[in-house]
Amino acid sequence: MRRLRRTTLITLFCLAILAGLGLARKFQLQPHLWWLISSPALLLLKHKNLTAAALIVLLGTGLGLWRGGAYMQRLDELKSLTGQKVTIEATATSDAVYAQASQLEFTASHAQLQPSRRPLAGSFKVSGFGEAMIYRGDKVQINGKLYPTRGANQARVSYAQLKRTGLDNSWINRFTRRFSAGMQSALPEPNASFGMGLLVGQRSTLSKDIINQLTMVGLLHIVAVSGYNLTILVRASAKLKLRSKYQKLVLSLALIGFFILMTGFSASIVRAAIVSTLSLWAWFYGRKIRPVLILAFTAALTALFNPFYIWGDPGWYLSFLAFFGVLIISPVVAAKLFRRPPKIIVGVAMETLAAEIMTLPLIMAMFGQLSLVGLITNVLVVPLIPFAMLLSAVAAAAGMLMPAMAGWLAWPANLLLTYILDIVRLFAAIPSIFLRRSISIPSMLYFYGLVLLVFAAAHKQLGKQKNAIITDEKAV
Repeated sequence: MRRLRRTTLITLFCLAILAGLGLARKFQLQPHLWWLISSPALLLLKHKNLTAAALIVLLGTGLGLWRGGAYMQRLDELKSLTGQKVTIEATATSDAVYAQASQLEFTASHAQLQPSRRPLAGSFKVSGFGEAMIYRGDKVQINGKLYPTRGANQARVSYAQLKRTGLDNSWINRFTRRFSAGMQSALPEPNASFGMGLLVGQRSTLSKDIINQLTMVGLLHIVAVSGYNLTILVRASAKLKLRSKYQKLVLSLALIGFFILMTGFSASIVRAAIVSTLSLWAWFYGRKIRPVLILAFTAALTALFNPFYIWGDPGWYLSFLAFFGVLIISPVVAAKLFRRPPKIIVGVAMETLAAEIMTLPLIMAMFGQLSLVGLITNVLVVPLIPFAMLLSAVAAAAGMLMPAMAGWLAWPANLLLTYILDIVRLFAAIPSIFLRRSISIPSMLYFYGLVLLVFAAAHKQLGKQKNAIITDEKAV
């Protein structure tokens, strides 16, 4: 019987976990039943054949059902509080911004129902009054009516009474605030706010006009807390001509660490960090790990940690679709078009285009938005984002450490940020370039199925070409 690769079995296991987590919304599996199923399966995995693959799928599905079932119970507990006035204490996971009716709005997690201190699952979107400002990491007491919501947050509390019960004075958040102040002193507006948006996804200080323009031209993702920018930046740094692989590894890991510290362990950044670190590990030690395995492993790991991701977080799906475009689609297209690896700018442009194509159908299906110039603006702007981020970081550091020299050191960042915003304004001024147009779920699935078929055909053709080249070399 044909033996399967270990990587194939691991990929099947990860995909089965994702399937089990999805099925957990409809089916429940008791823990003792899962262990009863999995125990005999462990004895047959060493054969690495089709029987082992079937058992792997069964084992992964059972694990997903078990983990998802536990979270479904916690979600049912949260739904039982719908419409009730509650008092909860939670930790803010974002700096507050002023929203509708001059309310402070922020996201929070690690919530506990008071006075019982019963933990509540998920993330909360909170808006209310009572404090001048809420910063990321602060402990907040929230008093208001709780309602379920869709998307990345599991519940919302509006028009709540807010009371800060604990101030976060961690060195990370203090550094982030000093860094933001340094950016404000080194660069004029709106470039300072735009630079912070590029670096850490801070949009609270960006004007509504700029946010609307970025949305119209399909570039809002560059000022979101997005792991996509981190992935592009790490891959661009790996292509730099440094003296050794070790220097490239240290530079890439330093960039990952900087992003995680600045964004406060944002979910999208953590996902990108896992994907990038696994890719760097394989590259540094000369191992070949299939990108599909990296993506499947990261998706299963993050979904097991928080099943709410797979149940309704658009950001989770968009990030992995973007990763699929960058790590899988783009290399195949580059191999078809170029005999040698393309230069940094060309490579980043191709990765950006692949990510945009993979995410566009889901955006149209979920949000009903279509920018007719989105592909063009992404190709024109996103290859410059790594340089804009680097120069913006230099400007902020200069404003923080050397205020007297900040103007001179921030000049390159000011020039590049001005260029990007001018491109945004130029394309946003074109009439009828932003449409409210949605597509159905079957149409979206049809598109992704077509992409997979084309990719499989191209990948197979490349494999034949490589085999033909090897055969010719042996003949010579």
